[in-house]
Amino acid sequence: MKPMAHLGVGIGWRPEIADAVERLPGLDWVEVVAENICPGHLPEALLRLRERGTSVVPHGVSLGLGGADRPDPAKLAALGERAVALGAPLVTEHIAFVRTSSPVLEAGHLLPVPRTRDALDVLCENVRIAQDALPVPLALENIAALFSWPGEELTEGQFLTELVERTGVRLLIDVANLHTNRVNRGEDPAAVLDAIPLEALAYVHVAGGVERGGVWHDTHAHPVPPVVLDLLAALRSRVDPPGVLLERDDDFPPEAELAGELEAIRAVVTAGPAAGVRAEPAPEAAAEPEAVPEGAAEPESAAEPEAAAGPGFPVATEPARTRVALGQAALLSALVAGTPVPEGFDRARIRVQGRALAAKRADVVAKVAPELPGLLGGRAPYREAFLAYAKGRPMTAGYRRDALDFAEHLLIRDLPADPAARRRLTAWWRERAGVRPPRRVVRWARALAGRAA
Repeated sequence: MKPMAHLGVGIGWRPEIADAVERLPGLDWVEVVAENICPGHLPEALLRLRERGTSVVPHGVSLGLGGADRPDPAKLAALGERAVALGAPLVTEHIAFVRTSSPVLEAGHLLPVPRTRDALDVLCENVRIAQDALPVPLALENIAALFSWPGEELTEGQFLTELVERTGVRLLIDVANLHTNRVNRGEDPAAVLDAIPLEALAYVHVAGGVERGGVWHDTHAHPVPPVVLDLLAALRSRVDPPGVLLERDDDFPPEAELAGELEAIRAVVTAGPAAGVRAEPAPEAAAEPEAVPEGAAEPESAAEPEAAAGPGFPVATEPARTRVALGQAALLSALVAGTPVPEGFDRARIRVQGRALAAKRADVVAKVAPELPGLLGGRAPYREAFLAYAKGRPMTAGYRRDALDFAEHLLIRDLPADPAARRRLTAWWRERAGVRPPRRVVRWARALAGRAA
């Protein structure tokens, strides 16, 4: 496998800290959440970063390559469009599942895949489909998890190693997630680092979190703790990472604190020689893909896997996909729809994860529809109303659809109780839904049907 181009030390770009990011000293690159940008309307702050030679890498969160279904071609095309628009050297995603198709449920979160042969076969085939569709190389991130699957057949190191061997995909190693899994699942980060092929390393994530009641929550909203920097140092002792990136998604600190966290990361990365593979120097700028003249042969894809699956590797059979689908559907239904927890799972941990998913869902809906808390009298009454709604209404589409469904749910029940607030919510819902709100007879019928269910 060819060494990865050098990226340096970077930070996750978010609109809330866009001005601060531009002023951070010594910043080499940034990463953006792919789903949060539009290729034809890139933020001016991102364009300015690109103009001064700062690399930008799109980081996807919605493909669900660990899910039982094959990747959605539209989502792959959208991720590829963002890579081209940003002149990105690669794109990244996660080793996770995020939805099921039977029943149709959305987690709104990255959930762990079982480390089984069936799940690995499905993941490898999905990764190869994605690689064929993307215009640049793909790297996948290890995720943080609150719980483990019963009956796992492989360790994390074995799972990641075989994934790389079978697909040639690169790895994005999140050392904060290694720490999370040490606390929550009893896994040894050193054993993972010793087992995985570090020559496949694309870059590294570093982030903060918090421990509550013996559970580590990977919040991306707290300072990076010393224990995570220690894991970065442990990785650094094994390999010279091509890039290291600070993730911060919420509760953004003052600019000076962000700069201090980056400096602490830079100090670990530059502290002494490391064994193993070293990265290539970075090109001056990522080249835009060249158009192919009509009638000419297509060039070899930039995303062509560097080690294709050989004849000795199994492929995902339809029975394997069915087994993975059944397991994931049973788990996700327990998490978001209140069905019984499948046999073998830690029920207490599943309850914690379910509450965390509902809370995250409420927070994200408040971000995509910031008017709702105000319409409902403030953050506390909004949150109370939304969590009550979420108990019986699993998310089946995106967060914007969820916001509209929540508002309709309230209107059907003649809520809010204050008529003026209800009129304002009706106007808000009508403007965004593009239809008339249900009449009172319809509201009564739906309410009675809901009680009967």
